[in-house]
Amino acid sequence: MLATIFEQTGNPPEVVRLVERDRPKPARGEVLVRMLASPINPSDLLYIQGNYGLKPRLPATPGFEGVGVVEACGGGPLSRWLRGCRVVVLNERTGNWQEYVTVPARRVVPVPNSISDEQAAMFFVNPATALVMVRSVLKVPRGAWLLQNAAASALGQMVIKLGRVYGFRTINVVRRPEAVSTLKALGADAVICETTEDVHAAVTRLTDGQMVRYALDPVGGASGSAIIRCLGEGGHALVYGLLSGEPISVDPRFLITGSKRVEGFWLADWAGHAGLLRLLGLMRQIRKLIERGILDSPLAASYPLSQIEQALRHAMQPGRDGKIILRIGQPG
Repeated sequence: MLATIFEQTGNPPEVVRLVERDRPKPARGEVLVRMLASPINPSDLLYIQGNYGLKPRLPATPGFEGVGVVEACGGGPLSRWLRGCRVVVLNERTGNWQEYVTVPARRVVPVPNSISDEQAAMFFVNPATALVMVRSVLKVPRGAWLLQNAAASALGQMVIKLGRVYGFRTINVVRRPEAVSTLKALGADAVICETTEDVHAAVTRLTDGQMVRYALDPVGGASGSAIIRCLGEGGHALVYGLLSGEPISVDPRFLITGSKRVEGFWLADWAGHAGLLRLLGLMRQIRKLIERGILDSPLAASYPLSQIEQALRHAMQPGRDGKIILRIGQPG
């Protein structure tokens, strides 16, 4: 079979390559999945660069999520029941950017035919992160302001649409002026372009000086620091990424006054403590919201696995509109 690997961390288009290897065999409790598609997420790029929370065991194959068809099982009641199902594959262990993978049966979830292969491939990481952060961790109430950075990203756009569904208001920070009209058309209550406006001054104006109680930042650095400085009394910010590669800087006196909180969020950690029943309930919520067009992901382009270098270069382009998908196999 064909698989992508990297033997050292570094610039993804330069270190990832395509190789041939033997098809794996599932152990008891595992399933063999013929992969159909997998997205290129920021977490995949950070993993290849060696900057993700989970460090690769080299040589490693990237691809934390994707969709495929269960073709064989290694034994056990759950794995036998899954045979022949089209499933979402959550795979932080062996990577999905290859034609076949073996994963524990509990790490795959059947998806209905109403969801396309492309949307099923992107079923978990962004939708679950957005939904869990705003509904389970921050618990943003109806009418409250939520401030978010990198709002033009696929996940940022999901947060905007979740605000329309659950009744909270969003203040959205972007870098590109052309993103302002796009997000307003999507339903954003306010959009701030940080390259032309002062974020703190704009948030002060929008909230009549009250600032915000809820904030999301995947950027870090000076941009993320500006987001946190917009927290009001009792404010709670989640940091869920490090796109800038730079640390956040905050005066401790600012956090102490008004009992503000800055907390890290990593979906893998949350899922590891959630329990099976809670995860299944989350999956049902996500499926319904994808079918309603709330948690669907825009698609910029798709590439066959043989064009992995071109796909990675496209995924790393700034201002890209939508996700890059790897087409790994064909339904059948």
